[in-house]
Amino acid sequence: MAQQEVAWFSTWFDSPYYHILYSQRNEQEAQLFMDNLLAYLHPKPQERILDLACGKGRHAVYLNQKGYDVTGLDLSGQSIAHAQQFENERLHFDVHDMRQVYKPETFDFILNLFTSFGYFDNETENVVALMATAKSLKHGGKLVIDFMNTDKVIGELVSEEEKKVGGICFKIRRGVENGFIIKSICFSDQGQEYYFEERVRVLRQEDFLAYFAMAQLRLVDVFGDYSLHPYSKEQSERMIFVLKK
Repeated sequence: MAQQEVAWFSTWFDSPYYHILYSQRNEQEAQLFMDNLLAYLHPKPQERILDLACGKGRHAVYLNQKGYDVTGLDLSGQSIAHAQQFENERLHFDVHDMRQVYKPETFDFILNLFTSFGYFDNETENVVALMATAKSLKHGGKLVIDFMNTDKVIGELVSEEEKKVGGICFKIRRGVENGFIIKSICFSDQGQEYYFEERVRVLRQEDFLAYFAMAQLRLVDVFGDYSLHPYSKEQSERMIFVLKK
């Protein structure tokens, strides 16, 4: 039972190995996405942006450098401790669980990027997290949720691969099980064996639309990639939802 009580994301995201495995993420692509989002949303300088599930804060830092007042939230204490070195008067970071309300009616924009939703075992918790997020938005504020295009990802799933990063050989297996895309990660380092798992709920557009209705959020746009082209179920890499409170 104790094993179950510690959610996979609270240990894996806090592990240094998570950051080693994903150290080669495409910064340019991420910044292009931020630039496109800013051009689309055009926040005013005084408006406040919340980066929800911000990790080590790379997007929050970039948005702040563009002149915005940004708060980054993440469940990982280690990631937030790293991000806090970049804090200034208009950039703050906090450890926070997205299922809890954070500063009601405070933010003009909330961004939840790079598939950092749908981790919870119980589907109700996804709705709880979305409702808590909506409560942090000002009336008329906008929420952007960037999620994988689930059917396309399942169709192209690589079931097994090995990745060598930072002198560590990560053995990765992927599959779909009980409504989740599961990625298991095995490796050894300095004579010790490690095993981690990533679990993301198989959420399709219709699931999100049901969630949005429950959270009383109005869908404004759906984009299919980081260049903000329209979403196509067959072709798109992403599902990027823009919602208004």
